[in-house]
Amino acid sequence: MTLATEPRRPPRPRPTKRAPGAGRGRRVLDHGAWFLVLPALLPILVLSVGPLLYGIALAFTDAQSGRTAPTQWIGTLNFQDLLHDTLFWESFRIGLLWAVGVTVPQFLLALGLALLLNQDLRLRWLARALAIIPWAMPEVVVGVMWRLVYNPDAGILNETLRDLGLGDGRDWLSGLATALPAVVVVGVWAGMPQTTVALLAGLQNTPRELHEAAAMDGAGAWRRFRTVTWPALRPVALAITALNFIWNFNSFALVYVLTNGGPGGRTRLPMLFAYEEAFRYGQFGYAAAMGCVMVAVISVLLALRLVGRLREGDEER
Repeated sequence: MTLATEPRRPPRPRPTKRAPGAGRGRRVLDHGAWFLVLPALLPILVLSVGPLLYGIALAFTDAQSGRTAPTQWIGTLNFQDLLHDTLFWESFRIGLLWAVGVTVPQFLLALGLALLLNQDLRLRWLARALAIIPWAMPEVVVGVMWRLVYNPDAGILNETLRDLGLGDGRDWLSGLATALPAVVVVGVWAGMPQTTVALLAGLQNTPRELHEAAAMDGAGAWRRFRTVTWPALRPVALAITALNFIWNFNSFALVYVLTNGGPGGRTRLPMLFAYEEAFRYGQFGYAAAMGCVMVAVISVLLALRLVGRLREGDEER
């Protein structure tokens, strides 16, 4: 009779003695990583963080152009004046209307275009190249081109309306009721390509097997979009929509070229208002306070977006 014996455990390895200066290599590697990151970090610090901190400090002063007396620290006086500035808050309301009015149609049209360009169509490469042309054009060129389109005398829009017998046309950019909608159309047209590219990339990352399996189960086009396409596209859609809203809220060049904030301030966005205060009236401190308010609003929106994403991630787990 033999007795069963348990297998012996392998001997634990004895800890090896660290050589003198062994951790020094890791510290040198960390310092080397900082040197690699530094060329990319310096432009951000010099061109973004530095001006931002200087602008925040400027908001608490009475800085003005052409002033011979030294700039003085006045605390929160600029912000107190800003709270009672009805013109600024009216421009803030117009900026929100502009941002929402551009971002929502921009996303819906870009989603439809991305779904179309994702199909197996003839000359699809040409359609994709044509779709990004507005993105490749500078905003100043886009503004000048659309000013010609909206020209009340010889613009292509009014000429088309006259040929169709729909009226004699109108001055779209100078009318109190039509200026903001006309500018919104230009903003949608100019910003739609980047949204289309982002959504098209998300669609191409969706596995085709999921669509094929849903089709074999009898799901129609709408059901496949709701159950397969949209869940995969949702993170990209939410990210690009948040970025578009911020970009549109901070718009300057396009509206400046089209209307310069007119008529009667109907298209005066917050960035235009701050620009006028700084470079037309020379109130640098007051304009910096406006910039701080806009940065604070954007920061709150980004924080809410981040909290929403974190909650979504916790629910998925």
